[in-house]
Amino acid sequence: MADKFLTIGSGGDIEEVEATVTSAGAGDAGEVVALDAAGKLDTSVMPSGIGVDEVTIPFTETAAAGNLINIFDDSGTAKARLADASNGRVAHGYAPSAVTQPASGAVRFEGEITGLTSKSIGVKQFLGTSGTLTETAPTTSTHTLQVVGYARDATTVDFEPAQGITRA
Repeated sequence: MADKFLTIGSGGDIEEVEATVTSAGAGDAGEVVALDAAGKLDTSVMPSGIGVDEVTIPFTETAAAGNLINIFDDSGTAKARLADASNGRVAHGYAPSAVTQPASGAVRFEGEITGLTSKSIGVKQFLGTSGTLTETAPTTSTHTLQVVGYARDATTVDFEPAQGITRA
């Protein structure tokens, strides 16, 4: 529950009002904003162009939260699938939550991939297979070598994808 504050109502009486944590749009104009349970502002209360760099796009493969995602052109329509070092599908973004194809879902292009396990702090993370991250650089001929970020702790990777390089 958001914090509450006092205001003077239209009839001149003092009223208790709950601050807004998430915005539904123009109907919430003029409301006082509160931080969420994590102590942060929800992206829905931020001005356009500020906040998470994310798009909603149709998926052609099912993705788990934290999977690396490749965006591709399907007859003029952008679609998402699992990134994969074994077949040249570089990581453009990641899925912040699970998506079951053929549904549309979010793809983020920057930020923290959370909910991971067994990451080594400060170690480079590489594109693996089927949307996974690995701490071992691929060495197989024709596979893509792509650094996708660094482990902040055992469960979090800062997503910062580099250019993919096809191994000879």
